[in-house]
Amino acid sequence: MPQPRKHSSHADRQAAYRRRQSQALSDLIQPDKDLPPLPAVSAIPGTTRWRQAMAAIERQMRTVEAEMESYYDERSERWQESERGEDFQQRIEDLRAALELVTEWIA
Repeated sequence: MPQPRKHSSHADRQAAYRRRQSQALSDLIQPDKDLPPLPAVSAIPGTTRWRQAMAAIERQMRTVEAEMESYYDERSERWQESERGEDFQQRIEDLRAALELVTEWIA
């Protein structure tokens, strides 16, 4: 016995698919609940929200820096002196430079 049709036409089926896809995407992209809302008046900058967002970024960058340092320190001295080790150390230094900029922006 065939299954009963859920949708009356291909267009209805496609519309239901688009709704499901849209809902799945909106479930993935949820606004940060830790941040205050933007001001209701669009002429007022959202400085408080932006500073809190940058502070969250700073915390994440510090975590990444610590993990990268730990990884680098756990490698052999031979690896650290190799081209890959030097490239990795350069990435850590680049991260620190970016972290310094973020920290200055927050202050």
